[in-house]
Amino acid sequence: MQTRFQWMLVHPAHIIAQGVGSGLLHPASGTWGTLVGWLVFVFLNQSLGAYAWAWPLVLAVSFPVGVWACHVTGKQLGVHDDSSIVFDEMWAIWLVMLFVMPAPLWQQAIAFALFRLFDIWKPYPIRLVDAQWTNGLGVMLDDVMAAFYALLVFSVGKQAFFWMMS
Repeated sequence: MQTRFQWMLVHPAHIIAQGVGSGLLHPASGTWGTLVGWLVFVFLNQSLGAYAWAWPLVLAVSFPVGVWACHVTGKQLGVHDDSSIVFDEMWAIWLVMLFVMPAPLWQQAIAFALFRLFDIWKPYPIRLVDAQWTNGLGVMLDDVMAAFYALLVFSVGKQAFFWMMS
């Protein structure tokens, strides 16, 4: 009998969708996946720092890869957005951090928390996309929408903070 870790290694889509195993950590696999995504962002951002065009390219290439990996993995698990599928969180936190950086660690942590809040809460229309798009694209899009909500609240909060402090 295969463990979930062994099952992940059977197909490249599983490895990607399950965030190289971070989606297998419990409880709160989505938070673990987001944390790994944040760490990957920090590492890649230091490596790609001099190339401003690199992040949009990374996001553009990895999005369809994520759609494919999440779709294949969800289909094989029998649950379109199984809790072990975390590449969508990883990709979305890359998007969040791309717009938040450069920022001190405490601001990154706030952006991280806002993303997790909206990803878990799924306010309208995120919940609608999550419920009606039962494929890899739906899995990825609901997290993209949560990222936009997080960025909006982060930006408004940051401006309000600086306005109050001046």
